[in-house]
Formats: sequence, structure tokens, C-alpha cells
Amino acid sequence: MTSDHTFGAGNTAENNDRSSASRPPSDVSWAVGCAGLTTLLGWIVVCRAWPHIADALALSGPHRPMNGPLSALTAMALAGLAMGLWSVLIEKVHRRPSTGIDWNNPRPLSAIAEISVTKLAGLWATWAVIGMLYCLARWYWQGQYLFAMDVLATAAIPLFLLSIPYVLWLDRVTIEPRDHSWHFGAMLIGREPWDRAQVAKHSRAWIIKGFFGAFMISILPPGFAFIVNVPLSEIWGHPVRFGQTLFQLLFVIDVQIGTVGYLLTLRPLDAHIRSGNPFVAGWLAALLCYPPFVNGLLGPGGAIAYEVNTADWGFWLHNHTALAWIWAGGLGLLTAIYAWATVAFGIRFSNLTYRGVITNGPYAFSRHPAYLSKNLFWWGSVLPFFVTSGNPVDIVRNCFFLGCVNAIYFWRAKTEEAHLLREDMKYRAYHQWMAQHGAITSRLNRLARLLTRHRAGLSSSGT
Repeated sequence: MTSDHTFGAGNTAENNDRSSASRPPSDVSWAVGCAGLTTLLGWIVVCRAWPHIADALALSGPHRPMNGPLSALTAMALAGLAMGLWSVLIEKVHRRPSTGIDWNNPRPLSAIAEISVTKLAGLWATWAVIGMLYCLARWYWQGQYLFAMDVLATAAIPLFLLSIPYVLWLDRVTIEPRDHSWHFGAMLIGREPWDRAQVAKHSRAWIIKGFFGAFMISILPPGFAFIVNVPLSEIWGHPVRFGQTLFQLLFVIDVQIGTVGYLLTLRPLDAHIRSGNPFVAGWLAALLCYPPFVNGLLGPGGAIAYEVNTADWGFWLHNHTALAWIWAGGLGLLTAIYAWATVAFGIRFSNLTYRGVITNGPYAFSRHPAYLSKNLFWWGSVLPFFVTSGNPVDIVRNCFFLGCVNAIYFWRAKTEEAHLLREDMKYRAYHQWMAQHGAITSRLNRLARLLTRHRAGLSSSGT
């Protein structure tokens, strides 16, 4: 593994200048996310127009908008299918060397059968452990998580059966079929030497998929139902209703495309998890932002709840129509950037993982556009400096604690950077390019340097 400051052979000044002259190419094209987004929006239109479609085709069954959980799940599946087909048929990602696959020299089944059995043992044991953890954790059996548990329980047997031909097929063409799943299986069986680092890699990858996958599936239905049901006639001319509907649509896009990323971690799509974040700080920073852990921080009575005695932007601006439209537009832009950041990943979105490097879309302006836009959105939507109680102490607390949330996301961003800097030379080149040329990042870096020099000047004058 090269050090964080190495950018090429010899690491000469000439190489560094050349690496920083242009932004490194992205491992995912903009077209992949566009394929998923177009399909998703098309399905939403179909679901909203279903009564008219059913009437025109004289179909049996209820003639009402398709707003149920299965329609939301179908939206995710169709978006994933569109992105997967585009990736394979148009961009030929399955032919990339980074897949670790050699399609031209398949091995005979007899040569890999024993390897595949060991790998299947590792996969099935992993799924059993995840299933046990789902059963033990109480939060998976209440509220929105019940839908996720139903989906995963329904998928369990088909997944078990399909894993057999899939692993046998893939092991025939994978250059090194003894991957981290194989090492975990070898540890369980105990017949062959196994690598502790590979087992740890396997564990991190599947903990990420198990934890975040269930969460993402659980939040698919509510937002999708809202978008399918909302009467468009009620939002035109009403900036607050228009803004709330726009935000919800963009959140639906984010959740739908993001869920695809957690589920399609497949090597033939070049979307496999290369590594999970190895830093404890990275895991802590990420998990603090998701249930059940976030509930103790930001839920009712949470330790750093920042919405105490607040009302949203619509409350404060309801008598100022022009300003409300401007505010809705600004918040909509921030939400669009947040959704765009997820769409840019295509089928590779997930927390705490390295699955390639994204340098296009909003990542051409900031290394962390989603975190930046999300945190700015919270300030603009909650307006913590306005409180219904009129108590200045509430203002101070709310602003301070929202600042704490911002700090958590800053910490989270730095741990993600540390992971990627450790893993990929391309990310190191991208990191350097953004520091010098990124429209937002370079300016923040210059501001940080100015502040550092100012503090140093004050320190030297004080001594």
C-alpha cells in the first residue's frame, strides 16, 4: 500500500503537477445514475396515473394510484435494473480489470467446486448471523422496520437457492476466487489456512450491508406513498406546500437510488465492496447518524436535540409570500444537491465502504457535497435561532447543538477521507486536485490557511 502522499511512480514534482492539472476520471459515469433516475420518475408517473391507465385498458382490480409498499419496492428494483443494464450493456463494466474477473478463461467446474463450497459455507453462516441479530434487536420489530423484515424474510429462501449457481458461475471466472467470503468459510470449516485480515474485511462489509440495507428498505414506503398521493393542484401557488413536496420527491430519489447501492454489491457490475472503513472513529461517526443510536441524540429529549421550541421555515414565513418562494427555492436547491450526490454514485452508493472513486457531478465542486448541503438545509429549514418560547436560552441551545451535529458530519467526512486516502491512488490524486481547484473545497482550504496563519501570528505576537 502506498503512503497517503504518493501519486505516481517516483512521486516527482513533475508527476504531482501533472496529477493536479486535471480532475481524475470518475469510476461511475453520470449516465448510470441518470438511467436509474429516469426509470424511477417514469414509474412514479405510472403509479400516479394508474387509475387512468387501468380505465383505458379495462383492467380488473382496483383503479387507484399505486401507492403501497410493494410499489415502492418495485420502483427501487426497476431503477436498479435500469442502472445495472446500462452499466453492462452500454459501459461494459463487467470487462473492467477492477472486477477481478477473466471472462475469457473459465475454469472447469471441478476445479473450483471445493472453493465454492467453502465460500457458500461462509456466506450462509454470515446470513444466519445477520438473521439472528435482526431477531435479537428490538428496533427491527416495530414501526417502519417491520416492512424491511418482511422483505428480507421473503427474500431469504430465494437468496439461499440462487447463491449456489451464482457462486459456482462466478468462481469459474474470478481470477482469485478465494476472496474474503472464502476466508470466513475456511475459518469456520477449519480445513485450510485462512487470513485474519480477510475475515475482518468480510465482517465489516456484511455488517454494513446488514445494518444499512435494512434501514434503507424500511424507509422506502412512506416517502413514495406521499409523492404518489399528493394532489398537484394543492401545491401550486403555495410556496410552503410546494417546497415540502419538492423536498419529499428529492428525498425519495435519494432513498431509492441509495437502496439500490446497498443491494447491488456485485462483482460483475464492478460494484463490489473493496473494503469497509477500518477505523473505529469512522464507524462511530456514521452510526451516530442512524437509528437506533440517533434516537438518543436527536429524538424527543435527545442529548443534542436542536429543535426544542422551534417551528419550521413555513411557520415563520407564512405571511411573507415572496420570501417564502425564495426560501423554498434555496432549500430545494440544497436538497437537489443532496439527491444529486447520491444519484452520482449510481449502483455504488453505501456508507463506510470503498467501491471506487466518484469525481464527477457535485463531487467536482466539493469532496462532501451531500454532507455540506444537508447541514446547510437543516439551518435553513429549522431556523434554530427563532423559537416559539421567546426564550434566548433556547436559541443558544438549539444553535449550539445543531453546531454539534455539523461537527459530527465534519468528523464523519474526515474519517471517510482517511479510509479512501489509504485505499486508492486515484482518490489521493482527486483529494489533491480538489484542494487546489475544487470550486468550494479550494476556497475553504484557502480560508483555513488564512485562519491558521492569523492564529500563528497572534500566538507569535503574544509571546
